[in-house]
Amino acid sequence: MYNYLILQLFGFILCAAGMLFLTVKAGLWQWFYKKIKKPKKSTWVGIGVIFLGLVFLLVGDQKYKLHFAMPPTMHSQAPDHNPPSLPIWNALDFLRKSGGFERVKDIGANPNAVPEPITRSTTEVVKISLTTKEVISEIAPGIYNNYWTYNGQVPGPMLRVREGDTVELTLANDKSSLHEHNIDLHATTGPGGGAAVTKVKPGETKTFTWKALQPGLYIYHCATSNVSVHNSHGQYGLILVEPKEGLPKVDKEFYIVQGELYTQGGIGKKGLVLFDPTALLSGNPTYVTFNGKVEGAPRMKVNKGESVRIYVGNGGVNLVSSFHIIGEIFDTVYPEAAMGSGSSLFKNVQTTAVLPGGAAIVEFKADVPGNYVLVDHALARMNKGAWAVLDVSGDQSPDIFSQKMPDNIRHTSN
Repeated sequence: MYNYLILQLFGFILCAAGMLFLTVKAGLWQWFYKKIKKPKKSTWVGIGVIFLGLVFLLVGDQKYKLHFAMPPTMHSQAPDHNPPSLPIWNALDFLRKSGGFERVKDIGANPNAVPEPITRSTTEVVKISLTTKEVISEIAPGIYNNYWTYNGQVPGPMLRVREGDTVELTLANDKSSLHEHNIDLHATTGPGGGAAVTKVKPGETKTFTWKALQPGLYIYHCATSNVSVHNSHGQYGLILVEPKEGLPKVDKEFYIVQGELYTQGGIGKKGLVLFDPTALLSGNPTYVTFNGKVEGAPRMKVNKGESVRIYVGNGGVNLVSSFHIIGEIFDTVYPEAAMGSGSSLFKNVQTTAVLPGGAAIVEFKADVPGNYVLVDHALARMNKGAWAVLDVSGDQSPDIFSQKMPDNIRHTSN
């Protein structure tokens, strides 16, 4: 990226210097007005400088798709074979337009925002509208990132339909965006999961329909090249296709998606952080988050005795998540979010794998009050932000969990 910028900047300087040299030193303006019969020798020097500058500009301005992604030295071997570039005028355009990006106070999707269970027994045409939007928000206090989103949040909103429904999905790209976007729903049977027919430029809108043939919990994400770059900027979410018979009733449902952010400067660097393509390709994220950011106050709260279901996804793009709740055992796990005829449920599970671009569903009963930390049990990732808190309220449960006080303390208190 920076190599092309430097080439173009150098080319621009050479062209400007060549024109100035021709005008002032070589007296080109006199030649145009026939005040001299032939160009001076210095004229050819100026023309040569301009020609060299044009060469640098042309080399720097490769006609590749623009992704704000990998530097040209890291040529992609993805299916389109197009290494991204960033011509200097597009960089200037980014600086000019980025002031129009919405500043989102809280980028993290609310884990409580789960659509209500579907109670109808018939199929319907379900209309869904999503908007892709590039915004700026905090990863953690004082650390700002340029997120690419669905509906201005990470992950995008959780979607819920019924097996057999026909879905009419409309995707709009906000006019403030600088990039083309689309959507690939893993629940969709068809080219690109919908990505092939939803490429939307800034300000553009497209609609397509698809039938929800198979139940399950599925990732959706942007599949515009370079796909890994779009996903690692936050463009992913979950869609639940409920089986016809529905899911067992629970008291509380939550929505959590693990994701990765690749930024320059290391963990904790303040200010607006730059995307790090080298870290992306090496699979070493700077931050690993639940719902887009490092969590502050607990946002998931239940009462003792309530049954809980968590829809868990992994937006990727590199890491397998080992999803675990410290101090809790999953009564039931839908492995890889499989459901329907022939699918087996796992019982009494401590940790479950959630693959990149995959999902799982975990269920348990909140038996003991207290704070429970959700983690990726590749525990070094907690240092990168992979944790969240579930707050369980209620009376103590000494028959299940209690602290035994030392004898000397008990005697003192008496």
